Amino acid sequence: MPITEKTKTKPKAKKKAVTKKIKAGKNLVIVESPAKAKTIEKYLGRNFKVVASVGHIRDLKKSSMSVDIENEYTPQYINIRGKAPLINSLKKEAKAAKAVYLASDPDREGEAIAWHLAHILNLPLEEKNRVVFNEITKDAVKNAFKEPRVIDVDLVDAQQARRILDRLVGYSISPILWKKVKKGLSAGRVQSIALKLIVDRENEINAFVPKEYWSINGEFKKGTKKFTAAFWGVDGKKRALDHNDDVIEVMERLDGPDFKVEKVEKKKRTRNAPLPYTTSSLQQDAANKINFRTRKTMMVAQQLYEGITLGTQGHQGLITYMRTDSTRISPVAQVAAAQYIVDQFGEAYSKHGSKIKNAAGAQDAHEAIRPSNVFNTPDLIAKYLDKDQLRLYTLIWNRFVASQMTAALYDTVKVNLTQNGVIFTANGSQVKFDGYLKIYNDADKNNMLPEMQEGELVKKTALKPEQHFTQPPARYSEATLVKTLEEIGVGRPSTYAPTLETIQKRYYVRLVTKRFEPTELGEIVNTLIVEFFPNIVNTEFTAEMERDLDEVEEGKQRWVSVVDQFYKPFAKELNKAEVEMEKIQIKDEPAGFDCDLCGHPMVIKLGRFGKFYACSNFPDCHNTKAIVKEIGVTCPLCHKGQVIERKTKKNRLFYGCDRYPECEFTSWDKPVGRDCPKSGHYLVEKKVRGGGKQVVCSSDTCDYEEEKQK
Repeated sequence: MPITEKTKTKPKAKKKAVTKKIKAGKNLVIVESPAKAKTIEKYLGRNFKVVASVGHIRDLKKSSMSVDIENEYTPQYINIRGKAPLINSLKKEAKAAKAVYLASDPDREGEAIAWHLAHILNLPLEEKNRVVFNEITKDAVKNAFKEPRVIDVDLVDAQQARRILDRLVGYSISPILWKKVKKGLSAGRVQSIALKLIVDRENEINAFVPKEYWSINGEFKKGTKKFTAAFWGVDGKKRALDHNDDVIEVMERLDGPDFKVEKVEKKKRTRNAPLPYTTSSLQQDAANKINFRTRKTMMVAQQLYEGITLGTQGHQGLITYMRTDSTRISPVAQVAAAQYIVDQFGEAYSKHGSKIKNAAGAQDAHEAIRPSNVFNTPDLIAKYLDKDQLRLYTLIWNRFVASQMTAALYDTVKVNLTQNGVIFTANGSQVKFDGYLKIYNDADKNNMLPEMQEGELVKKTALKPEQHFTQPPARYSEATLVKTLEEIGVGRPSTYAPTLETIQKRYYVRLVTKRFEPTELGEIVNTLIVEFFPNIVNTEFTAEMERDLDEVEEGKQRWVSVVDQFYKPFAKELNKAEVEMEKIQIKDEPAGFDCDLCGHPMVIKLGRFGKFYACSNFPDCHNTKAIVKEIGVTCPLCHKGQVIERKTKKNRLFYGCDRYPECEFTSWDKPVGRDCPKSGHYLVEKKVRGGGKQVVCSSDTCDYEEEKQK
């Protein structure tokens, strides 16, 4: 039984009458976004009217499971609350239209929206009314309307199978967590794995035992040219320096400044251009290079996709669709990029005609993320974009153009220096042809070594032994967590951003200095899910399910079979959890002071958004207070209150006076409790590149700054 609902067919006579009545009308096009609607209407001209559905118009009920488990998991849809006026308007427009086209986004979600619209507007599923385009440009849109197709039922089935699976997991596990832990908790397939990854990493960090090791770096000179080399080994074998005694043993073998050049190894190396962006790689680079959160990256990318008004060019979609796991580039875009590259840099820089291989498992439903028009360079359209749009567009444009350029060529040199059997190695490289590095320099800078011949001597000028300790694995950032989820095959481009948002909203994790730390609540939930629902957090199991959904999309599997294979063992786990999961009491911690309203002791409670102070005399007393962190600095504005850490609604840290609203002092930068010797304004601590800090004056007109601290 396909998931698609059967559309009622009207009697022939009645249908003819309707057709005759609406013949004089315009063609109606329904898209998802109002911003997109305006652009597309301009491209299509006066015979088309373009309106927006503003996302989904039908969905499963929020108040219940809305999946009939006994009847082949049939979904029970309702019109989304509050959308009745919009639905009525769409019905009226469709009735008066000459023809109706469904032009929602070119992915599973967009296909499902088109299918829901067809159901509500009573459009036959065999009718070619589905239009898709990967970029919002005049040519792409007009060409798409030349080749409309029927709604892809397999694509719809894949989207709704995922929706049903997520509903079965969330609406089955969440009530158990409410009973056994606390209200307001939730569980989901991808979010549970993301949470487990974060908790497992925290456990690794807590269990980590640092291990001592040493290095010896030497400074050498050949003629007047200086270079560095590092200790490698002794008597032809690589040697680890685990303790200071090992260093002493090596240093005692050395005698005098002369080292012999024992071996010179020269090679030519090629560095290929990076692939164009997928959703995942864009999110990672945006986090690492321009400091964008995952959600912000997708929001700004949506704006660029839907289009910006570029002066006399009018409204233009600037990038292709931003939810993709494909690195494919259309032949037309390749030709345009080649033309730009040859015009700007010459024939030697273009690799036109080379094929880009997709990653294994990529759906390849549409192209990589690229500029719609490569000739719209960031410099050319900068004046039409805001700061965030320009930064992200520049990232996408540079990466795409680089992907169409030739490789960089290097000469590399490795030199072994020896004395009394002690070996030091030096490595150098030089770019011989910059290739794609011309616009996308992601490589190390040249590290040239002086010309050396085997058998000659060089002088040692200094040796520097250093003690080190191994470091625990780093906590996940948004970028590294997305990368890991992609590598293990869990989730898809559209799921990463909402997954990260959900685990933070539920207070399962918190971002501390841009790294995820699990909360006490997150660790409790993870422990229970791992114990009672092992398949939910089994990465291979979940990755296999993603592959099954891909096969549903390709028409190779029935969605009912995929859901059934998951649900039957899952139902047994649910029954076991209902019986065996013990209730967990999250105890309140004493706050150490009394309620200023009723005098009862205050306690620290764990709420949905973190810990807070509350009166132990609840419900008779409802007094609550936020837990604030003082930084040990008196307010520089009122000189009475204490400066405390506060957070915006978007969780961004700032500093304010604890006497607010009496005192309205706020600062994004941390005050240090001293005044500027130059201007008299208060000093603040600013973060600098490389993880350091610098104390500067808070006044914009004062240039005072102290030495940077690591």
